[in-house]
Amino acid sequence: MVKFNPLDINFKKPIGAQKAGESAYFRIAFTRPSAPEDVYLCLTKDGEDEVRYAMEFCEKTTLGEFSYCIDLSVECRGLYTYHFIVHTKKDEIYIGSDEELNAVYGKGREWQLTVFDGFITPSWMDSGVMYQIFVDRFNVGEPRLKTKKGMVYREDWGNTPVYLPNKEGKIVNNDLFGGNLRGIIKKLGYLKTMGVTTIYLNPIFEARSNHKYDTSNYRRVDPDFGTNEELVELVKKADKKGMRVILDGVFSHTGDDSIYFNKYGTYDTIGAYQSKESPYYPWYRFTDFDKKEYECWWNFDTLPNCEENNPSYNEFINGPEGVIDTWIKMGIGGWRLDVADELPDEFLDNLYRAAKRANPEAIVMGEVWEDASNKESYGKRRRFLNGGQMDSVMNYPFKEAILEYAVWGNSKALRKAIITQKNNYPECVRGNLMNLLSTHDTARILTVLGGKDLDADVKVKAKSVLEGEEMRWALAKLKIAVTLLFMLPGVPCIYYGDELGMQGHHDPLNRGCFVWEKRNSKVLKLHRTLGKLRESNKELFKYGEFEILKSADSLFFCTWNFGKQKITALLNNSDEDFNYVTGGELVDILTNKLYTGVVKKRDCVVLMKENI
Repeated sequence: MVKFNPLDINFKKPIGAQKAGESAYFRIAFTRPSAPEDVYLCLTKDGEDEVRYAMEFCEKTTLGEFSYCIDLSVECRGLYTYHFIVHTKKDEIYIGSDEELNAVYGKGREWQLTVFDGFITPSWMDSGVMYQIFVDRFNVGEPRLKTKKGMVYREDWGNTPVYLPNKEGKIVNNDLFGGNLRGIIKKLGYLKTMGVTTIYLNPIFEARSNHKYDTSNYRRVDPDFGTNEELVELVKKADKKGMRVILDGVFSHTGDDSIYFNKYGTYDTIGAYQSKESPYYPWYRFTDFDKKEYECWWNFDTLPNCEENNPSYNEFINGPEGVIDTWIKMGIGGWRLDVADELPDEFLDNLYRAAKRANPEAIVMGEVWEDASNKESYGKRRRFLNGGQMDSVMNYPFKEAILEYAVWGNSKALRKAIITQKNNYPECVRGNLMNLLSTHDTARILTVLGGKDLDADVKVKAKSVLEGEEMRWALAKLKIAVTLLFMLPGVPCIYYGDELGMQGHHDPLNRGCFVWEKRNSKVLKLHRTLGKLRESNKELFKYGEFEILKSADSLFFCTWNFGKQKITALLNNSDEDFNYVTGGELVDILTNKLYTGVVKKRDCVVLMKENI
């Protein structure tokens, strides 16, 4: 028998990631072999050779357990892995990790140890609620703006976005329904009813498309959305309601129809496409300038890739009075970085410094779809969470784990995702993680939970609507998924319209108009109830301890504890009711009814105790 788990304070201090230069305590206990000669902690820095550290005998308990300990200071930040080796007179025994991070004899994987430079993340985002807005489809504020030639200005709010290619076989994303900044300002009170503290806007800078990921001018709000002054107004009015606004930063590429590239001669500037003498020419990667061939993002020729480490480009984005500096000083709360794993480390270092120079409380959050602590991209290990690059990332691993549980009742996968992040991520990062169920890049959560074929022909998907029994089951699963979203460590992010029960397959069908009259009142009430729960218990979610009480047989029970407060979520995604006695009379926050001691099948309850 062997005992070690890095999430148990009896065996490792600190739990999870550790600061470079600070001492970490490791303890391992075992009953066999009965006469170990030597015990080693074997530590390997990514890309380097293993180093063995001899552990000292600590104690032998009455149960016959031998304990060996070591205090170890790791000076250099980076990704490390470790295991243990026990020597006896006859054998060298390997001790590794199982999926639950428990020690196992003679097998198992390496444990991960993330070592980071000490850094402090912004204090305002954790414990709150985030709301993501695709501006053109959220709300129209008067006057409606129509400023560009070649755009299709729709007058049929609520109908399906254009999803088929044009005559040239391209999807041009040039239909605009009219949502704008003035429309968001009008709905700040609505957002407040869900306890929203952070508003995340998809790109708002001038661009040719409706999605704005093809930037034309980094220093100007798209005139179809409003003006720079209206953005400042939005920021100030949101701040008065306790909300901050963060922007989508798209810096790996620009639009071809931009001040900088100017492929079509739209602008007075001499763009990189027009001349090698352009000051913007070094910003791009031409493979053959004479043939007008250039690198572009994922082969979309409308999105020429940028040379991010070019000194001129870097100065433009990250220098004093650069793009990052300018908008933060205008009041925004920070940046969500598009395709962060395609941005070079040096560029991210400079961007982070620029943001913190402008405002130490500015948030820098990256789009990373995998475990951000050990992510590799383009053959290189990334250091997103090692200090000096990001405060947070989008939490797609939790999204997948929540879906596994909501759809299949897979509590094992959910537990694994939670304990993996607790072990791998710095604690200050975990509190700011952007937890999500839908985004502009994924099918909407209700459509996914309804079991719709996400690989069907686009014409089929465009007309796909949940109805009847299909909808009933999807809504039951949605209640479970949303409850998890709000209860897990991190910041729940609502994709605009999900709180109304909006449906939609992948882009652009997931970017439909927010139709205020078409709302599922139960779904909206659920989001408001959970949002207000977080708003009323900020200290609990900010400083409290999250604990998994049970995760087996399609059951998942978890709790937050802080001082004399306790909030417990009981989720039952099985085919049978489950009896769970808590003691005392408690009210289910989700229904405002007295808890009977039964968690019904395919359902969940949230209970709150005070003065325990």
